[in-house]
Amino acid sequence: MDVDAIGRHLVRVAASTVLIDGRSGAGKTTLARHLKRRWPGSVVVHLDAVYPGWDGLLAGAEHVRAELLSPRRRGDAGRWQRWSWVTSSPAEWHTVAHDRPLIVEGCGALTPATRALADVAIWVECAEPIRKQRALRRDGDTLAAHWDHWAAQERDHIDRHDPHGLADIVVTD
Repeated sequence: MDVDAIGRHLVRVAASTVLIDGRSGAGKTTLARHLKRRWPGSVVVHLDAVYPGWDGLLAGAEHVRAELLSPRRRGDAGRWQRWSWVTSSPAEWHTVAHDRPLIVEGCGALTPATRALADVAIWVECAEPIRKQRALRRDGDTLAAHWDHWAAQERDHIDRHDPHGLADIVVTD
């Protein structure tokens, strides 16, 4: 993954909002972390912190579209509400000024509706055995119990929205 080239692209297009999508374990968070270091003042919103539970892929993505991306596109501050995985309930709200560079990463981030609100869209691909190994190493038994259910939501998102086809940049990790 050529993070420097992606960083140069963000500067060239004067990006203010970047979406990074891909399946679990593909490398989205790692890419977001690298881009943040190269994009001064940027804020990263991880959809893992927004999804309202194990059935919440589409709901989390819609929340970010409505509450964060749409207001920022209008020139207003956007916001997002963290989901507490410990209490299984909504937690605190976070505000992101309209002029702060923003990276949203997570499966579901890239849909036709969100693509219209962002400057750059990135799809991250990785072979399924590698993705699963990475994700289970990261999240352990918690994810293992939900892997198939979550993967079905990812497939549904991909079938509905074709995030790969909406992407400006495809990263193969």
